[in-house]
Amino acid sequence: MAPTRSGNAVPRGRVAADMRIGIIGAGHIGGTLTRKLAELGHEVRVANSRAPETLADLAAETGATPVWAADAATDADVVIVSIPQKNVPDLAPGIVAKAKDGAPVIETNNYYPQQRDGRIDAIENGTVESVWVGEQIGSPVFKVFNGIFWKHLLERGVPAGTPGRIALPVAGDGPGKQTVLDLVDALGFDPVDAGPLAESWRQQPGTPVYGKDFDADGVRAALAQASPERPAEFSG
Repeated sequence: MAPTRSGNAVPRGRVAADMRIGIIGAGHIGGTLTRKLAELGHEVRVANSRAPETLADLAAETGATPVWAADAATDADVVIVSIPQKNVPDLAPGIVAKAKDGAPVIETNNYYPQQRDGRIDAIENGTVESVWVGEQIGSPVFKVFNGIFWKHLLERGVPAGTPGRIALPVAGDGPGKQTVLDLVDALGFDPVDAGPLAESWRQQPGTPVYGKDFDADGVRAALAQASPERPAEFSG
């Protein structure tokens, strides 16, 4: 069955330009989102697995504030978790609990059992990757930004209505979803509602949408074509 709203146009709101956004992870995707969100005028706090001083160059480049990971979500309007899947259980308990009430938590992670993360039994036994992440951090999450090459995220955002605009699927549940959809739009990509978090397997590694720069129609078609069977190269 196709995702709940994947065939429907997503209503566009307007995301505030002065949100406080906490980013846990400063790798390719986390660092790119730090750059792009700071450029949009948001107050960005960014953390990695080490001390804030190790992010001095990124802070100087972007104006973002480097913080300890435990403090990244404090009073945040949006939280983004962008770290290797294997490191999620190492995050401090309640790491996103200091965010504002109702703040959406985005996770950009992918499970690469053979390539990086090792086997995670719960995922291999059927728990959807992003559902597992939410269980580990004690908060529902929205899955987005996991399937786009980081350089394309950095360089290929364009205004709404541009022909061939790259679209990104957003899976998750709850009232914070519109904020996430609007944020994707503000970054220069068409947001496609990919249904509830339980359907986020449709955008995991090895699915038709993963790693592709489809437009909105292409994303909807790829999501509908996805199979729940995990490809051999992405199984532990």
